[in-house]
Amino acid sequence: MAKLKETYQETVVPKLMEQFQYTNIHQVPKVIKITVNRGLGEAAQNAKALEASLNEIAVITGQRPVVTRAKKAIAGFKIRQGMPVGIMVTLRSDRMYAFLDRLVNLVLPRIRDFRGISPKSFDGRGNYTLGLREQLIFPEIEYDSIDQIRGMDISIITTATTDEEGRALLKELGMPFRDN
Repeated sequence: MAKLKETYQETVVPKLMEQFQYTNIHQVPKVIKITVNRGLGEAAQNAKALEASLNEIAVITGQRPVVTRAKKAIAGFKIRQGMPVGIMVTLRSDRMYAFLDRLVNLVLPRIRDFRGISPKSFDGRGNYTLGLREQLIFPEIEYDSIDQIRGMDISIITTATTDEEGRALLKELGMPFRDN
């Protein structure tokens, strides 16, 4: 079992039950899934960019990504219906906890001039989205193997009903939020 999952069950659940006065253990918010998404505008013209991104995200998450395709044609962007425009991975269960553990303890501290992540990126229902500008902060990615620096979006979806509950859950799991 993942270390972060044990931490959640042994320390986070009792703290949140006390903090929010839950009467049932199933009321305690938990992380359901993490989605890693990367938009690839240049993939429409460059198939090599798509392959490189597929390999990078697969190495980072440990799971093969799905190619997302354009739903309709947009002439201004030179995109036809069905063209690849991005890739995404949905992580659940043990892979999700392992990725979140690596994200909190290895990746985020490697960001230049890191002072914590913004506590304002919640969506109103306790889910958190984080944007990363480059893939080099992941220890699995070698500098020489990349062709271009590309960012990604990481969404952490929880069962929390409010932003306050979601923030408390992620803070207890070790997410380094910046103080306002």
